[in-house]
Amino acid sequence: MGDGALSVWERSSTARVVPSARPRKLAKVPFVELADGRLQGVVSSGSDIGRVYVSSVEAGTYAFACSTNNNRPCGGARGWFCNHIRALISEAVLQYGADRVGRYLKVEVAGDASADAGSLTDAMTATRPAQGDSSAAAQVFSRFLRHLAYLELAPTTAPLPEMQWFPTTRAVA
Repeated sequence: MGDGALSVWERSSTARVVPSARPRKLAKVPFVELADGRLQGVVSSGSDIGRVYVSSVEAGTYAFACSTNNNRPCGGARGWFCNHIRALISEAVLQYGADRVGRYLKVEVAGDASADAGSLTDAMTATRPAQGDSSAAAQVFSRFLRHLAYLELAPTTAPLPEMQWFPTTRAVA
């Protein structure tokens, strides 16, 4: 899309929006983010439609955590990455690209192999990461719910009050 298709506010925006590396389906991993020094997100349960898991991998140490939305530990995350964390890594690579995820998590892929979700996961698990603290799960799940709330809003071009972080340029202090 060229500059001619962008509106004035889109061209003058100071926040860069990075498009997804590739489109992804949101059914298995509806929320993934690189934030707070972690890859973190929400992963749907394969067996119970009413249950989701909040999973994370810490940058540098690869300490991992996985628990349900009501703080019950994941049965598969017992000393190694569970399937929820593996799905989170795969979807993060689709969302952000393998190079960006690898840089953020500080993963060195062995040899001349090109980075992908499998090679990133293998490099992290080879270090035998420790099981981390799941205390951030509530914050991650809260952000996910806040993102869901925006989907329920009717389409509009009017500003949203909670998105108005900065005063307008004509505002008087």
